[in-house]
Amino acid sequence: MIVSLKKLKSGFSMPVFGFGTWRMGGNHTRNPLKNDHRQITAIRQAIDHGITHIDTAQMYAQGHAEELVGQAIKEFNRKKLFIVSKVWPDHLRFEDVLKSAALSLKRLKTDYLDLYLIHIPNPAIPISQTMKAFDKLKSDGFIKNIGVSNFSVRSFKAAQKVTENKIVVNQVHYNLIYREPEKSGLLEFCQKNDVLLVAWRPVEKGILADYGISVLDGISLKYKKSPAQIALNWLISQKNVVTLAKMENKKHLLENLGALKWQMEKNDIEKLRKGFPGQKIISDAVPLG
Repeated sequence: MIVSLKKLKSGFSMPVFGFGTWRMGGNHTRNPLKNDHRQITAIRQAIDHGITHIDTAQMYAQGHAEELVGQAIKEFNRKKLFIVSKVWPDHLRFEDVLKSAALSLKRLKTDYLDLYLIHIPNPAIPISQTMKAFDKLKSDGFIKNIGVSNFSVRSFKAAQKVTENKIVVNQVHYNLIYREPEKSGLLEFCQKNDVLLVAWRPVEKGILADYGISVLDGISLKYKKSPAQIALNWLISQKNVVTLAKMENKKHLLENLGALKWQMEKNDIEKLRKGFPGQKIISDAVPLG
């Protein structure tokens, strides 16, 4: 399968669906009990099935997730992959950003990142200092594009004001349950300002993969798709929205791929937007900063 791209007016494009690596190799710290071979195999299996967007971060398992990605991608054509990593908020001073990027590249065994993100805003460090480092990384060829994660409209505007380059992505917690990007105006801002919103945790740790929610079940029946496929497609059917998920086995991978190559009707998108029960206005994981 070839995963479709979404393209901005600026020319930037990325796949509508990618592979997330949070909790691969551990959580905030490395877990030696995790099976590295299984994690590497899962990433390679995803690439073999057409997924090119691989998302990781400096913080995931203390950098070990990046090492796993590096092992997984070494047998593939790097130019055909879209590799993303993030710098943790403790490392947003100018020199720290440069050092963090260099270490991420070393762990990933690559010369460049297709996209580099600020993981979470840090108001204690001037954003101008951070963006100056990002501009340097881009001009030096170590990163192709600049993005942010978990940024509010206010924080996004502040960052864009002090960078020479367009910020093309904001990666945030967004799904049928957690609607902070809608309620805060961030989704509309991205759509109006040529920015892609990358939704993480699209099936909310499996909650949206289960039957038993009437409105979701009804639309699943209409399209002959599983609830998880509907939840994923609801995201990517929207303007300027893409998503990613972790898939540790082939069954999970193939089910998620079934969310692609078709589009939900606008009235069904709105039916889920307005009628989905138990919506939360603020993320319980990382609220917009």
